[in-house]
Amino acid sequence: MKVGRFSREGVLNYGVLDPEEQEWVVLKGDPMFAGYDPTGERVKITEVTLVAPVIPRSKVIGVGKNYAEHVAEMKDVTGGDAPSQPLLFLKPNTAVIGPNEPIVLPAISDRVEHEGELVVVIGKVAKNVPAERALEYVYGYTIGNDVTARDLQVADGQWTRGKGFDTFAPLGPVIETEFDAADAQLQVRVNGQICQDGNTADLIFGIPEIIAHASQAFTLLPGDVIMTGTPSGVGPIVAGDTVEVEIEGLGILRNPVKAS
Repeated sequence: MKVGRFSREGVLNYGVLDPEEQEWVVLKGDPMFAGYDPTGERVKITEVTLVAPVIPRSKVIGVGKNYAEHVAEMKDVTGGDAPSQPLLFLKPNTAVIGPNEPIVLPAISDRVEHEGELVVVIGKVAKNVPAERALEYVYGYTIGNDVTARDLQVADGQWTRGKGFDTFAPLGPVIETEFDAADAQLQVRVNGQICQDGNTADLIFGIPEIIAHASQAFTLLPGDVIMTGTPSGVGPIVAGDTVEVEIEGLGILRNPVKAS
């Protein structure tokens, strides 16, 4: 089931997609908290503007170096081998934007890069969750782009500033609640050219392990998201580019790039 968040005539609504009719079944509230209670109204997908399907109430959690080939390509940039446990970092929720919203390049960075990723949306409060029960706490999945000011990441020696600028966490286009994340193709295109082409089957740490590990440190709240890592092929984006992240079964997250 695809759950979306959209704007029409300045009003935000949640809906469930009817793929046959290409319509949104409008819901009375956020289904994560209010359930799937329809208003009785339907609206064509062409009549709305999709926005970020979720705005995390507390945090965006990132996982670094979670594909072996990406670890190898970054060794001379950020250093180090593959981690022995999930390598976590945080992005502020102010970094979140939705489909077709522009990624804004900060004036203080000379190299901003794309990192397409599968994103987990947490649906229940989770603390010290065992890996074998971790998927019980997942509401669904969406697509993300862990946009990174690489020069600032390297200069700082840690990742908060380089990954935390406003607009550096595009999410969308929708949340899929019935998604098999074990073997999904992930592709990133810049201006139509393939830059990243990977598969979630190649994650070093799987989603249950990531959730278990993160919940040892942070209480995960409904609406929190976890960006699970990016495959190899990360590269620069510049003003005027269009970045597309596609994951089979989840759709395409598309964002233009502009200067600040």
